[in-house]
Amino acid sequence: MSVNIQLEWTPNPSTLKYVVDRRLLASGAVNFTNREEAEKKSPLALKLMDVKGVTAVMVGLNFITVTKGDDGEWDELNDAVMATLDSHLESNEPVVDEQAVAAARAATGGGGGGSVEQRIRDILDAEIRPAVAQDGGDITLDRFENGIVYLHMQGSCSGCPSSTATLKMGIEGRLREEIPEVSEVVSV
Repeated sequence: MSVNIQLEWTPNPSTLKYVVDRRLLASGAVNFTNREEAEKKSPLALKLMDVKGVTAVMVGLNFITVTKGDDGEWDELNDAVMATLDSHLESNEPVVDEQAVAAARAATGGGGGGSVEQRIRDILDAEIRPAVAQDGGDITLDRFENGIVYLHMQGSCSGCPSSTATLKMGIEGRLREEIPEVSEVVSV
């Protein structure tokens, strides 16, 4: 089965977003910053981590964000990434191990917490995550403590020059507007 892959630039010069014409995950996004995590949870991310210069892979609903290190050049890297995506997706191999991803989400408290945490998650899921996914990123809640929201910036959001502005002016402003208990938002 032929796969259509579209390349999109992101605000982060170290990441590219590859949009595909099929669903890759049931929900959310999964970030891989090392080979060991990819080995446990995603055959596709593992293959992409083997491409010289690739330092991180994020799998979204219908896209893959690839981050390169200092030793990677997009001209060479892009060809290898496109070939890997095309080969893997055309063979209908699993993209991620959904059971391993679900177990990891449960272990990190991907749905627990108090009512304030749930309200934060609701706003992130409904408004913020879809917006940052358009740029190849994802933002997830780590925890809420003493008025401070701790967020994980993933994909193109991780290390992006504009992520601080997005975090402070966009996300912090929106959460403080809806949830008076929130005093600050920081990245972990």
